[in-house]
Amino acid sequence: MLEVRDIHKTYERRPLLQGVSFSVSTGETVCLLGASGSGKSTLLRIIAGLEQPDQGQVLWDGEDLAAIPVHYRRFGLMFQDYALFPHRSVAENVAFGLRMQGLPREEIRVRVLAALSQVDMESFAARRVTELSGGEQQRVALARALAPRPNLLMLDEPLGALDRTLRTQLLDELRKLLHHSGIPAIYVTHDQEEAFAIADRLVMLHDGRVEQDGSPLEVYARPASAWAARFLGFVNLLSGWVVSLDPLRVETPLGHWLVGDACSGADRSGKPVTLLIKPYGIVPAATRAECNYLEGIVQDVIFRGEDFRVDILAQGMEFQFFVDQPFQVGQMVRLNIDPQAVLCLD
Repeated sequence: MLEVRDIHKTYERRPLLQGVSFSVSTGETVCLLGASGSGKSTLLRIIAGLEQPDQGQVLWDGEDLAAIPVHYRRFGLMFQDYALFPHRSVAENVAFGLRMQGLPREEIRVRVLAALSQVDMESFAARRVTELSGGEQQRVALARALAPRPNLLMLDEPLGALDRTLRTQLLDELRKLLHHSGIPAIYVTHDQEEAFAIADRLVMLHDGRVEQDGSPLEVYARPASAWAARFLGFVNLLSGWVVSLDPLRVETPLGHWLVGDACSGADRSGKPVTLLIKPYGIVPAATRAECNYLEGIVQDVIFRGEDFRVDILAQGMEFQFFVDQPFQVGQMVRLNIDPQAVLCLD
């Protein structure tokens, strides 16, 4: 339904967006994931029509929206600070956009009640928003965005101001609501766990460009680059260069490593690459192996509820692994790594 084509935007004479393109299908929730300053919020404002791109197009169902004013696009936008009117009641806040559309009073009343019902806030209709908790205000802001029945819903860090427990609860509710409503949505966040929980598809932004586009499973299973891997929380990155192609063998400061997964960029010997060592499925080694061998000192052990995170220092490099049984801090460990747990990144 939505297509964003080659969007460029400069801010304070510096490129903020450099050729961003992606699409949103009917009923799909796409998450824009990236660090602060990566241009996520600016991109939302361009889609909404609040800002103009220096170059590129935003299309809805094939129609270029460049000449379409904000209020005719029928896109709902929910901000992190909710932007509620403190002097108005919950119902009046939800009704605001409907009144701006000039709808009849009875239709406004019906739509307000329906929107509040979607977020379980019917009983709060007469309350002032200043009397509500942060989570309740978030629900009101969402109801206000839903009431006009938007073609597209855009949410800019909507849970950023909430504590972790409430954020997890509302995230589950929001995912169910979006899927039930069938409204296509763009969800902006810098939190990868939040993105994985709500997105049908991830669009990762870095330096004003799309670094990776895919389902949460695809993105996590195969990060497109070393930056993407680090941003997703992977620590075990090892630089090296290709010494043979069949099988793919990489020489690193920690010896030779066999890579079980093909690397599209490793097309010649001598090419520099980065290895990503997945943190699961390690096997203690009785003797030093010829390849895929790691030896180091345990720096820390952290209990995570279902497993333990073990931090290991090997020749000045830090690695993290998740194991069922903890090692001891200060212990020397020797590990064999399955080649299938090693990915090759360009």
